[in-house]
Amino acid sequence: MTKLKVAILISGRGSNMGALARAAMDPDYPVEIVLVVSNRPNVAGLDLAIEHGLTVRVIDHTEYDTRRAHEAAVNEALEAVGTELVCLAGYMRILEEEFVNSWKGRLINIHPSLLPAFRGVDTHERALEKGVRIHGCSAHFVTAELDGGPIIAQAAVPITPGDTAQTLAERVLDAEHMLYPHVVALIATRKIRWAGQSVAHAREVGVKDLAFMLPLPGQN
Repeated sequence: MTKLKVAILISGRGSNMGALARAAMDPDYPVEIVLVVSNRPNVAGLDLAIEHGLTVRVIDHTEYDTRRAHEAAVNEALEAVGTELVCLAGYMRILEEEFVNSWKGRLINIHPSLLPAFRGVDTHERALEKGVRIHGCSAHFVTAELDGGPIIAQAAVPITPGDTAQTLAERVLDAEHMLYPHVVALIATRKIRWAGQSVAHAREVGVKDLAFMLPLPGQN
């Protein structure tokens, strides 16, 4: 089986990177993780990647005069290992349009809200402030518009009356760990692809493949 060559960009603990790495341990998973890049040194995600036997690179953004110069170095590292898909996993940098366009259709992200609601940061706090009853996460293609690219798939997480931003974040993160490897596998097996400003999917991919509803805490 020819596996899709995936690189992952991180900035911190790399928990979604870890979820992808665990999925890739299955010989039948259609993905090979060829590189993990962090823009910050000494973060927990680097140790986690090394524990999984992955190749890591630190490309510290503080060592570059401009964002463009930093992204050129990242791009060079990605191309050097034959990257076919780039996965952002807690990468806390807003990417320049030039970089995004160079990876158009081959650059995805996992975001902790049900887009298009709550783009940007502090999504859990904002969801609780608005009093919504359903929250969750979204996997999407990355475009120059922040969190505005075509949505690939989503996982919904019910909000309970006693939820805090922390408890909600923990449950949404569990959903991310389920959703992201699933989405990457769909792309690797050509069941999902970029189609301009939308997402095209193979005929056999249905709603159940693109949406998940997690049970309330304590439910099976």
